Parts: sequence; structure tokens; C-alpha cells
Amino acid sequence: MAAQDSVLVQIARPYAAALYDLARGDKIIDAVETGLASIAQLADESADFARFLRSPVIGADVKAATINSILAQAKVHPTVANFVRVVARNGRLFALPAIITSFRALAAEGRGEIAAEVTSAAPLSRSQLSDLAQTLKRKIGKTVTLNEHVDPSLIGGLVVKVGSRMIDSSLKTKLTAMKIAMKEVG
Repeated sequence: MAAQDSVLVQIARPYAAALYDLARGDKIIDAVETGLASIAQLADESADFARFLRSPVIGADVKAATINSILAQAKVHPTVANFVRVVARNGRLFALPAIITSFRALAAEGRGEIAAEVTSAAPLSRSQLSDLAQTLKRKIGKTVTLNEHVDPSLIGGLVVKVGSRMIDSSLKTKLTAMKIAMKEVG
């Protein structure tokens, strides 16, 4: 899995950097980030869409045509739509979530912020996200941009990654630790 993530990062970085440079030059970073966030949200909320993006079985032509239909409905910024079409034409839709994450990190860095990956068992409310961002800001000393993910297998709690630091307060991890501790005792 780590090797696969490494390959995705290597593919994602140049795409994200190119889009960031274009958006910065046109002064539309916020609009592009908003459009990418809506696409990321669609992938998070729809398992079918996420599978579609990753599927090696679906040809690039079919993916490009399908993405055109989705983008027409999504009403994202034209730069975002054109960018996603290029990614689809190049057969790199499987890397789109990683590209979006890389773009968000570049945009946050450009604003002097730091990005944090937050994974929870269920979607967090705006209030919870705001409280978490404020807590992280106090601990780190920088404004924190949260990239939210949902993983029901966590059962409860959160996993927060900021740079090389990870805070795992998920129920899944606690139960696994208890299971290991009980095996050692018994």
C-alpha cells in the first residue's frame, strides 16, 4: 500500500503543481480549490464514483465521456473542468484524489497554512471541524486547513495527520491495542 501511495504521489505532484501555477497566475486559486473540493466530496460520498475513478477496466475514452457528463452537472469552474478532462484524457483519473490532496497542500502552503488529513467514522459537523481546526492551530501555531475523509471502519474517534505527526484516537485502534494486550496477558 505504501508503494502504491508513493506512486500516486509521484503522479499527482506534477499535475497539482501545474494546476496550482495556472490558478495562481489567473488569481483563481480559491475558485479552483472549491471546484476540486466538490469533486473530492463526490468521490467520498459515492462509492460508485470512487470505484469508477480507480477502475482499470473502464477505458480512457469511456471515462472521458462520463467525466464530461459529470462536469456538466457539477458546474465547477471552467479551469477545473478542463483540468479534469486533461487528467481523464491522459488516463490518470485513478490519481485524481491524490492530485486534489496535493493541490490543497500547495494552496494551503501558499496561504501560510498547513494541511491536516482528518479521518472520522462519520462526517463531522461544521462546529466539530471548526473546533478541531482551532485546537490544531493552538498546538501547531499555524492556521490549519482540514481535508476530511470518512472511514466507517474506524467505528468512532478520529485519525489526524499533520505533516509527519499522526494522532490516532479511533475506537478501532484502541480495540486492536486491547486485543493485543489481552493476548499478552492470557
